[in-house]
Amino acid sequence: MPFSRLPAPLRDALTARGYAAPTAVQQAVLEEGVAGRDLLVSAQTGSGKTVAFGMAVADQLLGPDGSSMGAPGKPRVLVIAPTRELALQVSQELQWLYAQAGARIVPCVGGMDPSRERRSLAQGAHIVVGTPGRLRDHLERGALDLSALTAAVLDEADEMLDMGFRDDLEGILDATPKERRTLLFSATMPKPIVALARRYQRDALTISTVGADRGHGDISYQAVAVAPSDIEHAAVNLLRFHEPDTAMLFCATREAVRTLHARLVERGFHAVALSGEHSQQERNHALQALRDRRARVCVATDVAARGIDLPSLSLVIHVELPRDAEALQHRSGRTGRAGKKGTAVLIVPYPRRRRTEAVLRDARIQCEWVPVPSPDNIAAADRERLLAVLSAPVELDDEDRALGERLLAERSAAEVAAMLVRAHRARLPAPEELLEAPAPGQHRTEGPRAGFDDIAWFRMNLGRRHNADPRWLLPLLCRRGHITKNEIGAIRIGPDETMFQLPRAVASRFIAAVKRTASADPEGELKIEPAGDGPAPLTRSDRPQRAPVKRYAPRPTGRPQRAR
Repeated sequence: MPFSRLPAPLRDALTARGYAAPTAVQQAVLEEGVAGRDLLVSAQTGSGKTVAFGMAVADQLLGPDGSSMGAPGKPRVLVIAPTRELALQVSQELQWLYAQAGARIVPCVGGMDPSRERRSLAQGAHIVVGTPGRLRDHLERGALDLSALTAAVLDEADEMLDMGFRDDLEGILDATPKERRTLLFSATMPKPIVALARRYQRDALTISTVGADRGHGDISYQAVAVAPSDIEHAAVNLLRFHEPDTAMLFCATREAVRTLHARLVERGFHAVALSGEHSQQERNHALQALRDRRARVCVATDVAARGIDLPSLSLVIHVELPRDAEALQHRSGRTGRAGKKGTAVLIVPYPRRRRTEAVLRDARIQCEWVPVPSPDNIAAADRERLLAVLSAPVELDDEDRALGERLLAERSAAEVAAMLVRAHRARLPAPEELLEAPAPGQHRTEGPRAGFDDIAWFRMNLGRRHNADPRWLLPLLCRRGHITKNEIGAIRIGPDETMFQLPRAVASRFIAAVKRTASADPEGELKIEPAGDGPAPLTRSDRPQRAPVKRYAPRPTGRPQRAR
């Protein structure tokens, strides 16, 4: 049996839960020679590490017979997690894992009644799970006695340090017995984690399952390249194309979360938002709406989404790109958990494609570049989903049959079916039309077409050195000048500037709109102005010339003769 090294209560709990084989990190903590040692474990989010450290501390919790835990008293195991949601999730996982052993687990997290937690601690506990701030508060007030502690677990230690909990962690660990075990679980191992391990661990065994879990084998990564102005439209079409049970969209700032959430609700999506500006009560309501399926889309910042576990989450969309490979891993790890498949999609503005590819290489993630789903793609997917829903067997009562017969008496079967299809489609948000841009390497240099007999040239201060490309210049000009792509003629990209042509009939309107939309560029870096007669034809003399090669006469080999 794969869990034969575990005590019987844990084996039975895992079997009842449907565990057939341990994950990589769970297998690592069950290896011979690991029991009783301090552990420094590198494991990704969603790799099953909660159950792993629950297995690892079994020797410190169960008696010699491995079947019972005795009466609750001073806590023997302490688990510290960065967020309230993660701490509660850990508490629930350990509750079922140790249920048959009679474990009493007390969660101590922010946003809960501290007096009730103090009463629970006074009644005794085998395991305490909490967030750093709340645990430190109970410790200083004398409600939490760690003198009998045999093991301390730091879950997602890198995130706790990133969130500024170093002082709280050190204060808690300094109050524990020196002979306790210390288990650090972290997705990454930056220098602060190594320093913390060096200070609080003794001869720690290092375990890394990042190579096995890196990139999350149950997550399919995709990337779509879009014009900067089409990012929001791409997010809408991705949601409509995949139609996930639950989706999480990541933004970089609170303002971006607020804006995108409002736009999605306006379009008909059942969405909630999570960011630092939301209270704990608002967070609770949002998460509950996601769990009971009243909402299917969550727009969140990185920090606000930490510790959230939604079993139905099957799609993660990086609306704004993660800052580095670690952030990409943490975000994407919200899906593809517990053996379920998930999809993570990066929406990449054209100018940032190279940087995104570098981040993907750093994360060692195989990512497929795909086109943004078009309205036709979405309509085709809707048809398949609709046929599947309407073809599924359902139980009909007498009232359903009577109403069906009445409809068939008044309308044909084809009309009734079409009305049913229309009713289903009416509930779906409409997909977005994205701006079409030229394929990579193609420039808008075709000859004159209708309306371009009389043209005006303009220039902007962006060129090849700024990674100028028609794929994002076209949407930029449309947005700033309130024109359409069909009103833009030839585009000539030079080293430091780009020239483009418009029909003279729209030139004055274009310039007026550019002035009005100048606030869209608060730093005033983009300059668009008339270019007179446009670029001069390229002549031979304009082409870069090769520097002349200096030729030297061969050095004389003999001694020069003196002049006579």
